[in-house]
Amino acid sequence: MGTDALLVGSIPLDSVEDVFREFGAPLGASLKTLPDGEVGPRKHWISRIHYQVLSGHPELEAVQRPGPDENGVEKQFPRNASEAWWFKVKDGVERVRFGDPGWRIGYARDAINSYFVFKTLREKGVLPKHLRFQVSLASVNSALPPRIFPNHADLAKIRPGFTDALVAEAAMIVSKIPNEDLAIQWDCSTEVQDAYGAVQGFSAADAVERNSAQFRTLSKAIPETVQLGYHLCFGTLGGWPRFAPPDLGATVALANGVIEASGRRVDWIHIPVLPDVGENFFAPLKNLKPRGARVYLGVVHHMDGFKERIAMARKFLPDFGVAGYCGFGRVPPKDLPQVLKEHQQAIAAA
Repeated sequence: MGTDALLVGSIPLDSVEDVFREFGAPLGASLKTLPDGEVGPRKHWISRIHYQVLSGHPELEAVQRPGPDENGVEKQFPRNASEAWWFKVKDGVERVRFGDPGWRIGYARDAINSYFVFKTLREKGVLPKHLRFQVSLASVNSALPPRIFPNHADLAKIRPGFTDALVAEAAMIVSKIPNEDLAIQWDCSTEVQDAYGAVQGFSAADAVERNSAQFRTLSKAIPETVQLGYHLCFGTLGGWPRFAPPDLGATVALANGVIEASGRRVDWIHIPVLPDVGENFFAPLKNLKPRGARVYLGVVHHMDGFKERIAMARKFLPDFGVAGYCGFGRVPPKDLPQVLKEHQQAIAAA
């Protein structure tokens, strides 16, 4: 029968050309959008922002950084949340601002460079002509999670300025890449944890509004000629999942909230799925209100239970595409051929 698929983002190969050839070419017919794999420092997701953007900012102080490796050599990227970067806003600073609008975070330059490779390979027939180039961006609340600011009052001082910088970055991407070739995805991990009350110091009671409000600014500025999606995530830092909720109830509530807040059409929503779960885990999917967005469930993993998972999901959501649980930035590169094989199997079997 077969179905369509979504690649969430990171694929730890050596170059974007490797990603396009090794994943985009064999899967392209089943994809609508194709990311560049977030190669290099971006495979570590928000940690790249912490060391490349925040650690050198004159209005911030790094109060903890990842420890050295086993040979005593510096590391920029934490192995787990306990050794992550921590920051404080310097005394006397009420609003952290970011210069060089459109370029400061680094997403736009990477996207423009990767799009050239994407366009070239598509013109050569390596990639199908229908594909759009997908740019995955960490949301504000995930890029600046409460866990990296021991003083939570600092969040109100840095998030508004970072929002401005991220809006400028997205606008630069939109201005430099043909809109009919472009898709933008917001990656949301902290938001999902917060929705379940799993972020220390915050109540789940108002979590949906607290986390969806940012998209009234981030998403409505993206023109409708550009496709828009959301990736909701249970987190992979220190091992997947960072937390394992009992069901998809809060995830669905958050999905409905971000779709409502977007202020424009949403083209897809990605919802993660745990292994070894029963029907109760999937039951909240009946409350999902996608408003025309294509739903992708993160069921491509632990393939011995794949068919059972999709059968249970279809009792509550009859039609959906398939995806991994997250990006694969923390997957050993030697395992990527198996990851590709599992996606091919899932597309054929779903």
